[in-house]
Amino acid sequence: MIMDNEEAGNEFGRFLRARRAELTPDDVGLTTYGGPRRVTGLRREEVAQLAAISTDYYTRLEQGRVGPSEAVLTTLARALRLDEDQQAYLRQVARPGGARPARRTAQRVRPQTRLLLDNLVDTPALVLGRHLDVLAWNPLAAALITDFGALPPEHRNYIRLAFLDPQVRSGFADWESVAHNCVAFLRMNAARHPDDPRLATLVGELSLRDPDFRRWWSSHQVAGRMFGTKTFQHPIAGRITLDWQMFASAEDPDQMLMILTAPRDTPAHQALRFLASWAQQTRPTPITS
Repeated sequence: MIMDNEEAGNEFGRFLRARRAELTPDDVGLTTYGGPRRVTGLRREEVAQLAAISTDYYTRLEQGRVGPSEAVLTTLARALRLDEDQQAYLRQVARPGGARPARRTAQRVRPQTRLLLDNLVDTPALVLGRHLDVLAWNPLAAALITDFGALPPEHRNYIRLAFLDPQVRSGFADWESVAHNCVAFLRMNAARHPDDPRLATLVGELSLRDPDFRRWWSSHQVAGRMFGTKTFQHPIAGRITLDWQMFASAEDPDQMLMILTAPRDTPAHQALRFLASWAQQTRPTPITS
């Protein structure tokens, strides 16, 4: 299961509780009086005070008994010190009825996109679908990360591989950062597809099999970063630090093109060229889907 029954019907309240638990009165400039506090983070009445709403109204918001207005969402975001990604997530889960219905049809990658992947000879590139499923890749991405074509289609998922595949996991020199960002990205994605059975299966499997995933998923952190750096520890090419960027498909917003690059004439770029030559000789399993 992706969520328990209470959470499934009130992700908005769960998210508010998770965010206020991370803040202290000192963080938001509130003065505290009396003995030790019995709650972690801010109390409900403190959030209500910061948002200029009544404690009763805020309590009903957390319990899912009333829906917030746009003005209330704005004041809550300010009170809880939410960043841009968290604000976007807050608005998405505040109105779950507006989310798109789950799409169960298989995602297809356009031939033009596959041609683009093949033309990126010295640049690892892959297409990620809903819930970070790996839909397509070029030979250099397979050489850098794993031979995706040798895996069953249901196992070709970026976050699943990062947590459960020992080879892929050890290939990320900065695994904890990569894995934590994947969880936050998946949580952001879940707001758009809250009833997708594929998501429920994926989150359920990872929660059962990995305590880090279970803990990070329960923290309700969200992120929608589209660029950054990753450091790989490749068994053949050694340590490679690459920039990554993701680009949304104009045809299918649930498809993202990820490319990994290095400035020319740098050790990382030379390592990619070496890896590309090595990949041509080893010939990863051909793409079959």
